[in-house]
Amino acid sequence: MLALLPRLGERLNSLAGNLSGGEQQMLAIGCALMTRPRLIMIDELSLGLMLKIIDLCYPALIKLRSEGMTVLLVEQNTERVLKIADEVCVLESGTTVWQGSAEAARNDPELTTAYLGLH
Repeated sequence: MLALLPRLGERLNSLAGNLSGGEQQMLAIGCALMTRPRLIMIDELSLGLMLKIIDLCYPALIKLRSEGMTVLLVEQNTERVLKIADEVCVLESGTTVWQGSAEAARNDPELTTAYLGLH
């Protein structure tokens, strides 16, 4: 886990309660991965985190995907997610309003403007 999330290695002797919000998020991911799941679900990875910490978490997700793990990510940072996702499901008030490949989502101007906050 420390190779995947090196920031945790820097804080190895710290109590979990003394970690920043982003470091606690990394710790939660690391704990979940120690069970060797085939699927990991992450809700709002970037919510309330500093960009610096987010920049440390996304490469870990990309590495997990490259190793064959399925990553289900609920995220509002759509620009970043669309760069790494295979499939996208857009929800509005709990209802699916669009579903398809990330490439199709990136190339749909109506979708990107109305739902994904991209232009």
